[in-house]
Amino acid sequence: MQFIDLAAQQQRIRQKIEDKIRVVLDHGKYIMGPEINELEKRLAEFAGVKHSVACASGTDALLMTLMAEKVGPGDAIFTTPFTFIATAGIISLLGATPVFVDIDPKTFNLDPDKLALAIKSLKSNDSSLHALPLTPNASHLTPRGIISVDLFGLPCDYDSINAIAKEHRFFVIEDAAQGLGGEYKGRKAGALADVGCTSFFPAKPLGAYGDGGALFTDSDEMADKLASIRVHGQGEDKYNNVRIGLNARMDTLQAAILNAKLDIFPQEIDLRQDVAQSYTELLCPYAMLHAPGVPEGYKSVWAQYSLVTESPESRANIQESLKKAGIPTAVYYPKPLHLQTAFAGLGYKEGDFPISEDTSNRIFSLPMHPYLNVNEIERICAVIIASLHL
Repeated sequence: MQFIDLAAQQQRIRQKIEDKIRVVLDHGKYIMGPEINELEKRLAEFAGVKHSVACASGTDALLMTLMAEKVGPGDAIFTTPFTFIATAGIISLLGATPVFVDIDPKTFNLDPDKLALAIKSLKSNDSSLHALPLTPNASHLTPRGIISVDLFGLPCDYDSINAIAKEHRFFVIEDAAQGLGGEYKGRKAGALADVGCTSFFPAKPLGAYGDGGALFTDSDEMADKLASIRVHGQGEDKYNNVRIGLNARMDTLQAAILNAKLDIFPQEIDLRQDVAQSYTELLCPYAMLHAPGVPEGYKSVWAQYSLVTESPESRANIQESLKKAGIPTAVYYPKPLHLQTAFAGLGYKEGDFPISEDTSNRIFSLPMHPYLNVNEIERICAVIIASLHL
């Protein structure tokens, strides 16, 4: 059994993918070819925004946005410690400081109440209110923005987050690397903040056959900045550079593949809902398992289906039972970012973000993709249920 079955998807659209690749091979425009423009238009329409800018990866999408906002040393950006390192890594890469904020235990997303407390704590330089980075210049940090993460495909509480940002005149970046295809109160993921960023890593709900990413915005000015940063900060042409930028272009071949996959993406989102619903119906009766919840008015794209067990030992037992049955699992994420060696310089310690730490010790993810059939889902759940009684 596959954790994510890309082969089943490819079988469905193999001919269409080959046809689109052949077109690229025929015209030979491998960098910024016409497929890029086509993809950008389709993505903008899908997300319901004015502009989409394709780029080389989800990490580049986040980095480009911070560069467009001129984030640098002395700036503080609030984000979650319960995410992949790219979210906070790009903050440190620019010399700014991540200020971590704990998560909501039900959604695994940034907790707006704790965010408000973290901002108050930083502005008053009072770490008794909320854990702050213990850097030499922490008292001189200038809070600039928020990066929220639509973890496992579920959007954050953007009404609350955007209201907090407006109060403090912060920008908000939506890290929708896992979230594209999700919805929040009738609006699509990617369109829920000042700028949305997503990833087309192959395992994502909408994935390429290599790295890729995209940005979403309604701002003409921001879209122009991002398009410039994507190509070394170019102005009127590639030898007229108006700012420092990156080589962050998406390959034309990846855009062609994504255009083929985008045709079936809405159907696959619906199939993901069916898989998640089946999992939940079979597993929610067991109190020792905490199935993921989706608040009213939200829609998850189910990048992952993650369960929280009663204890680390229970998780280990379930995972071992599934492994013996030939069923793969994964843990997202085994160690929160504030405890990672890469962020040791921030001086955070165990206990600073207890919900993230506790969740990391008890969470694990099941196979999740649109092509899981009922028999496979029932088999997975049967093994889990049997392991609870061992």
